[in-house]
Amino acid sequence: MKKVIVISTSLRVGSNSDMLADQFVEGARKAGHEVEKISLVGKQIAFCKGCMACQKQGRCAIPDDVNDIMQKVLGADVVCWATPIYYYEMSGQMKVLIDRTNAMYRLDYRFRDVYMLSTAAEDEPEVPQRAEAGLTGWVDCYPKSRLAATLFCGGVDGPRAIAGNGKLREAYELGKKV
Repeated sequence: MKKVIVISTSLRVGSNSDMLADQFVEGARKAGHEVEKISLVGKQIAFCKGCMACQKQGRCAIPDDVNDIMQKVLGADVVCWATPIYYYEMSGQMKVLIDRTNAMYRLDYRFRDVYMLSTAAEDEPEVPQRAEAGLTGWVDCYPKSRLAATLFCGGVDGPRAIAGNGKLREAYELGKKV
């Protein structure tokens, strides 16, 4: 049994990327894993100030929700990020959270496999490439980990437009394979 953390970065409740995340969660649970989904809806996450206090303290000096999220990520075997693609890049809130995990850089971590689920209004195959490259930059800072898989669903621009899309089943199956 693995401990799986799924971070849904969309701030729209029931968004398309959040629906992919839910299916990944269900698949991982079906496979017998311990799964926690963290939604950024309602979380307080400030911008990184670049003060570098985190490198001395092993935690961020900003008193918001990030330190709690980091502790869960550090203790997970698997981390799955779910994001909408805005202007061909990961959501701003996902990037801010990634920046804020700088405190983890010198700490011990368990995660080995990192997954990315993404959605966008655009449907061309190159749409998720910049977001994937951004996440790969984070993964590369943790040499015992790897980007295990990505799943992209394009052509979904309205709320819940992904309903009935075969990508939901793919997310479920991906979660089962964790």
